[in-house]
Parts: sequence; C-alpha cells; structure tokens
Amino acid sequence: MRVALIVAMDREGGIGKNNDLMWHLPADMRFFKATTTGHIVVLGRKNYESIPERFRPLPDRENAVLTRNKAYIAPGCIVFNSLEACLAHYQNETERTVFIIGGGEIYQQALAADVVDELYITHVDNVYDADTFFPKEDLSGWHATTVQSQQPDEKHEAGFEIIKYTRS
Repeated sequence: MRVALIVAMDREGGIGKNNDLMWHLPADMRFFKATTTGHIVVLGRKNYESIPERFRPLPDRENAVLTRNKAYIAPGCIVFNSLEACLAHYQNETERTVFIIGGGEIYQQALAADVVDELYITHVDNVYDADTFFPKEDLSGWHATTVQSQQPDEKHEAGFEIIKYTRS
C-alpha cells in the first residue's frame, strides 16, 4: 500500500475557511483530478460534506470517508470510524494509491501516524484569511521535485507551485 497526501496551502499554511476553498485555481484542480483519478481518496466527514452534492462522491475514485459517527452514511462511499481502520482495509492494495485529501484533522492524523510515503503540496503564492491550517511539518527529510508552476493570469488569481516530496 502506498499512501500519498495531497494539499494546497497558502504561504501561511492556510488550507480553508468556513469549510471551503479560499481560491480559484483551475490548473491546480485539474492536477488534483488527474493525480487522484483511478485511486482511493480518504477524506474527513466535514471535507466530504463541503464538496457540492453534485460532485460527490468524487467520480472515478474510491471515496473513503472518516467520521467518529458510527451511523454516518455517505452514498457511494466506504465509511470508516478511524484512519487506522481505513488503512487496515487497504493494507493489501497494490494497484492504487491511497490519497489523504483532508481536511486539517485528517492530515494531522496521517502525518502523526507516519504512514505517508509522498506529499503533493501546492504552494499558493498568496495569503488568505484561513481558519484551517496544514500541520507544521519538517520537510528536511524529504526530497522535493517541482511538478508544475503557474503564474497568475486571467484564470488564476494567484501563482502557485506544485511540489512532490518523497522520503529521502
């Protein structure tokens, strides 16, 4: 089983506000979709519910929703009551990557459990008034490779750089 984490954050580590995205970056959304399609996405209940209903579950991906609510139902998804139970379910997965896609609490759990093999971080070159942040992470033990860069333009309010980090 390979576990990857994918996130977009502003210069201060902000990843969301009021359970929503803070920016409109179509090239980053295309990267997210292309990277996770055909794989497994793991997301917290609040993150799942923040996705507009017409887009959930995320198409062409197996959606795993994490919640402490044992009675929670997410049509078209597999529901787990812990990250540990979710990862145990996929422990023999060899074909697909398990992508941790948020939110903040789920990122924190995955990093604390030390189960992440790769990080895909979109570094947005702006500061937003976030209320949710990516956990502080020491990336000195990771090898960084630039995947994509985007300058601000008529479709992108801010520039960004997508970096893939792999364990050194």
